Amino acid sequence: MDAFHPDLSGDDHGPDPAGESTLPLRARLHHIRADALDGDTAQTGGMRRFAAISGASVGSERIWMGQTHVAAGTASSNHHHGESETAIHVVKGHPEFVFLDNSGGTPEEIRIRTSPGDYIFVPPYVPHREENPSPDDEAVVVIARSTQEAIVVNLPELYVLGSDTP
Repeated sequence: MDAFHPDLSGDDHGPDPAGESTLPLRARLHHIRADALDGDTAQTGGMRRFAAISGASVGSERIWMGQTHVAAGTASSNHHHGESETAIHVVKGHPEFVFLDNSGGTPEEIRIRTSPGDYIFVPPYVPHREENPSPDDEAVVVIARSTQEAIVVNLPELYVLGSDTP
């Protein structure tokens, strides 16, 4: 018995002979190697998403985390992430994030230009797209979402959240 974890037996603390842990998914730490990211996730045209932390990979219940790659000279399709809050950390390149702002009475396209180390927050249901204006270099961002899996709703166009245009 472990004094800090009295509900775990001593046999549960190490790997089995094959190197796999005998602990349940939610009773241990998980190491997801960069070459083990899962590309079988919701996708948007112009981007490639890879899951790292998800219910399927580690048993997470309230968070999803992964990477998005945007090829040089491309833009994603317009989309939103449903009820999920999304936090983005720019790792490589200078991606741009585009949405519509109606605070002046007329919808205006707003473009946020980023650099490595920058962060972006996308509230639930806000239509947006990512663009990579670089003609040569791929942009890479790390994404964390408040829902357990990646939610992606692809849209035919951008619209102002709360407007009558779906």
